[in-house]
Amino acid sequence: MAQEQPASTLDAFHRGDFWLVQPKGSGHRAGVDAMMLAAAVPSSFAGRLADFGSGAGAAGLAVASRCPGATVTLVENSAEMAHFAAQTLEHERNAHLRGRASVLLADVTTTGRSREKAGLADGSFDFAIMNPPFNAAKDRPTPDSLKQKAHVMEDGLFEAWIRSAAAVVKPRGFVAIIARPVSLAPVLAAFAGRFGSAEIVPVHPRVDAPAIRIVVRARRASRGALALMPPLVLHDGPGEGFSARADAINNGKGSLFGD
Repeated sequence: MAQEQPASTLDAFHRGDFWLVQPKGSGHRAGVDAMMLAAAVPSSFAGRLADFGSGAGAAGLAVASRCPGATVTLVENSAEMAHFAAQTLEHERNAHLRGRASVLLADVTTTGRSREKAGLADGSFDFAIMNPPFNAAKDRPTPDSLKQKAHVMEDGLFEAWIRSAAAVVKPRGFVAIIARPVSLAPVLAAFAGRFGSAEIVPVHPRVDAPAIRIVVRARRASRGALALMPPLVLHDGPGEGFSARADAINNGKGSLFGD
């Protein structure tokens, strides 16, 4: 008897340039965070990119959609979410991206030879992006175990993920991470001695509201200074419509750092 497939939805991103097969009623469903993370990659990027904790593949495929020279590896530790990513790549509406994207079932926190055996060889990527679980265990508790794995942060998580990024990214390559503002200190601490020239974009829901996210981009083996970039304001009018800049970023028509 064939195994019953998990319920799913088919969702359009970048105004239909690619589509995501996502879990319905459980697990993590991608949205604006993934698009902002993908927008940290320059539009001119051409090279190999690893999407750590890719889920169904939203951020990585958003890079492939906007950057025709990019080749993307979707790295996911959950077999169930990796299955959704594989279904996403197999879908006929993503045929134009399929040749530049692949799924790797692997734990990005493994080290040394174990990491290499898992398919993450040292110095094999030009860019790594990551949307790690950044909620504390006390935040937004959920009985959904698949969603909890995607959302709840373990001790030392930023150190482990950024350590692996430093191993797999070539010298002078890049890393980008999206997190909550409260996580800035551990993120920068994990960058120390590994990534420099860090640029921070704070993301505000409205111009008069505190930031709810930060996107940080940094360069491997660089000693450049830290830079606080102009903020991204998601909504600049009445209602929940996106600002022009946020709409462009959300739909693959702009980059977060202006490059």
